[in-house]
Amino acid sequence: MLEDDSGREVSGVRVSLTDRCNFDCVYCHNEGLGDTRGPMEPQENELSTDRVVQFLEVAQEFDVEAVKFTGGEPMLRQDLEEIIRRTPDEMEVSMTTNGTFLPGRATDLVDAGLERVNVSQDAMDEEAFAELTQSGAYERVLEGVEAALDAGLAPVKLNMVVFEPTAGYIPEMVDHVAETDGLQLQLIEYMPELAGNPEWAIDIDRVHNWLEDRADHVETRDMHDRNRYWVGREAPEETADAGSQAAADGGVPSTDKRAAPEMVDRGMVEIVDPVENPTFCANCHRVRLTHDGYLKGCLNRNDDLRDIGDTKASMRETFRDTVANRVPYYGEYMIQNADGEWVVNEKYLDTDGDRDPYEYSE
Repeated sequence: MLEDDSGREVSGVRVSLTDRCNFDCVYCHNEGLGDTRGPMEPQENELSTDRVVQFLEVAQEFDVEAVKFTGGEPMLRQDLEEIIRRTPDEMEVSMTTNGTFLPGRATDLVDAGLERVNVSQDAMDEEAFAELTQSGAYERVLEGVEAALDAGLAPVKLNMVVFEPTAGYIPEMVDHVAETDGLQLQLIEYMPELAGNPEWAIDIDRVHNWLEDRADHVETRDMHDRNRYWVGREAPEETADAGSQAAADGGVPSTDKRAAPEMVDRGMVEIVDPVENPTFCANCHRVRLTHDGYLKGCLNRNDDLRDIGDTKASMRETFRDTVANRVPYYGEYMIQNADGEWVVNEKYLDTDGDRDPYEYSE
């Protein structure tokens, strides 16, 4: 497994199959791009089936363990099932989607080898959903989530971007995953660096604090120092009894939310909070492939794009170069000045002034 100069092994790849999307989400930096009539063969500016598979085979040579397919909307690719079927067996396969094309395809995707799915859903109200996504696909998304569960993809993670227009919908979304078997909720901090509109950003600690009060149990993942909040259902009786006995014996009582009792069959809410978070970046283990064949070491950067070429030899070289040159975004590429503000490290600035680091992203 390749390791960068910061000691971060690259164990995963995120592969964008298209920049086309049938939604026009208000927070997205690539709103409603391209021909979205439905699933179709790769377009001229998109990686072919064979090139995607070749890249994944090269990634597997470097012991990459997992791939997540994204877009745009990856299910606008008619060859998605073939790509998944041809992904090296050693790699875990997941996908992020808006869910509208899961009905009728979820079972075939699972048969091809899909193991996990994240579905974007920012509200439980049809009108609010339409306003956020500029689409009338609310019911179709709910059908897609149900199709994923029926196909055996539980737990299905619902992705919700947290910013001013959605903050008020969080309680209802949390209740929804707490009450519905097979669902989890991933709250994703809004990233103005990518999407603009910095006035939409909220203090993510507000959400952490609210969930701390709402949750029955809280745990912290080593990866990214990320909190998980378990909500909505009690621990089994025997576990609660064991916790009470532990308290009597001088241990941690089961009422301590961080005591990690054996909770079962409960809703899980996780916050993804990368903004101004050096810990998050210090534990990033993914590189990203764009739909048109450029590899980059960081989601937020677009001044480190490298063409993977058309051969496995060129892909290997590009993969090595990308890993060798990747650095943590916060704490290295972005550093704090004397006023505590995050600014681009001068050694990464384009002195010729001919490249905007945010002009190309996905």
